[in-house]
Parts: sequence; C-alpha cells; structure tokens
Amino acid sequence: MSGWLEKNRGYILIVLVCLILMGGTFILARRPAPETILVATPAVPTPTSPPTPTVTPTPAPLRVYVSGAVRTPDVYLLPPGSIVKDALQAAGGPADDADLDRVNLALALCDQQQVYVPRVGEATPAAPLPGAAPPRAGDGTTSAGGKVKVNLNTATVEQLDALPGVGPVIAQRIVDYRQANGPFAAPEDVMNVTGIGPATYDELRDLITAP
Repeated sequence: MSGWLEKNRGYILIVLVCLILMGGTFILARRPAPETILVATPAVPTPTSPPTPTVTPTPAPLRVYVSGAVRTPDVYLLPPGSIVKDALQAAGGPADDADLDRVNLALALCDQQQVYVPRVGEATPAAPLPGAAPPRAGDGTTSAGGKVKVNLNTATVEQLDALPGVGPVIAQRIVDYRQANGPFAAPEDVMNVTGIGPATYDELRDLITAP
C-alpha cells in the first residue's frame, strides 16, 4: 500500500489541489453580492427669466378751446374722460351773463373740441356748443323758410340723424369725419363724407350750415 502511495503521490496532490480550488469557488459563489446604494442627486432649479412687464401707453390730454361767456377764455389741457363741466371750471367758471340752460355740462369732450358758452339773450351764437340743447325760437341760424339750420361742426349725431337722407350711420360718419379732419369749411364739404353725394346734398343744402 505504501508503495502504491509513493508511486501515485503526484496524482494525489493534483487531485487535492483541484478539490481545494473547487471548494473555494463554491464558497465564493454562495457569498451575497454587495448591495448597490443609489444616492439621489438633488434637482438644480432652472433659472427663469422675469416676465416682461406690459407697457400701457398714457392717454394724451385733451386740447379744448373754451370761449363765450366764461371768465378766462383759452385753450386748456384736460385729462381724458373730461366733460364740459370740467372745461367750464378750467376757464374760471361761467360769466355772470352765461346761459347755462343751453349747455350740456355732462357732454364728454374730445381732442381739439371747442366749447362755446352762449350769453343770456344771445340770438345767434358764433360757435354753438357741441351737444347743447336744441335751439329755441329765435336761436341759431335760420334758413329762408324760417327753419333752424343744423351746424355741421357742432351738431350731435341725433340732430344730424333728423336730417333727410342721413340716418344714424351717416350721421355718425359726419361726426367721425370732423373729429378726424377738423371742422367743415363750407356746407358742400359734407360730400366728402362717405355716403353723401350730390343728390343727398341737394336735399340738405337749405338745412345745414358750416360757418
């Protein structure tokens, strides 16, 4: 037996080494793998641009000429949304002989408007106030037939609408035209308004005026 061991010692050593290696591999394979720990990275906030402020244009002041029976006639700058009463106060108030019954103090003003305050007993104001009360007997410019002529530069939409062949749409166009282009220089200039031709003007010739 000892002789056999001596003869096969090399093989036995090889077998023992293989067994040792296989056992080590088996032990390593059964060991649990190390746990992987995930660390959350905090989110970095993205910088945002501040909102662009909305620019609101400042409304231009109203240039209003106040004349007639006021204490200080002149051109005044009034804030948008002003009414005739504001213009009257800017001119120092009405004169002692002002006829305020013929003035619409609540009328809204527009740029480049003239506010004329008539005097008591004044039969024909040089420039009647836009939106003033309808002319009474003996007031205003009269036609040959005794009818009161409508002043194209001062009449309201309602007064223009009452004219033959006009109507509310064209009446508004007349007001828009004089606000955009200034007062009418002559009655026939009304034909520059869209919708008023020679035939309509012939109906209006004796009913309108534009001093």
